[in-house]
Amino acid sequence: MNRWKVDLHSHTYWSKDCLVSFEAIIAFCARRGVDKIAITDHNTVDGALKMASLAPDLVIPGEEIMTNRGEILAYFVKETVPPGLSPVETLRRLRDQGAVISVSHPFDRFRKGAWEEADLLSIKDQVDAVEVFNARCIFDEDNQKSQAFARQHRLLGTAGSDAHSYVEYGAGHLLMDPFDSPESFRTALRTATFGGKLSPAFVHGNSSAAKWLKKLGLRSRAWEGG
Repeated sequence: MNRWKVDLHSHTYWSKDCLVSFEAIIAFCARRGVDKIAITDHNTVDGALKMASLAPDLVIPGEEIMTNRGEILAYFVKETVPPGLSPVETLRRLRDQGAVISVSHPFDRFRKGAWEEADLLSIKDQVDAVEVFNARCIFDEDNQKSQAFARQHRLLGTAGSDAHSYVEYGAGHLLMDPFDSPESFRTALRTATFGGKLSPAFVHGNSSAAKWLKKLGLRSRAWEGG
């Protein structure tokens, strides 16, 4: 059975810190051999659902949600879960719509959405996975801490590029058996292996630039570059 290359964390111009269009991401995935990509824009699934209508065989609709403790990653999301809720309420709303749930870059020392270990321990039995490789982590030790946490608590692992700019899509990924539903996705995670490499540090500057361009009204449309 051929395994799929799956990027489980990425953003589009629906995120405030990204300028990349749906069409450009679809082209990058084809160029880089990405079979499936989870679109996990910040605090909304609307862009992911729109992109999934353009490329249903490629896109897993998802969302990256800022709770009042840290960020959650969710897949097979049907409607937006708003930011700022408690982790327990966020997880309840995701479970109600049948989503598969992971935790974004839980130990990244530079991320606003990272988790205190006590808070993460309080929800470990309510999530399916934690992100064990995020290509935007500056220090791989932070990814290694996530991997150790997953092993210790027998949690599945997800991996992704966390792409916000064109150079990043596919940089972090899993190799997975094919799946076609949340249930078969969970099953495929059990035997998945992660791969890829850390993105260069300058990509964080790309995100800052995207935020400012949008605030100044200098980039209201998505970037189509390749």
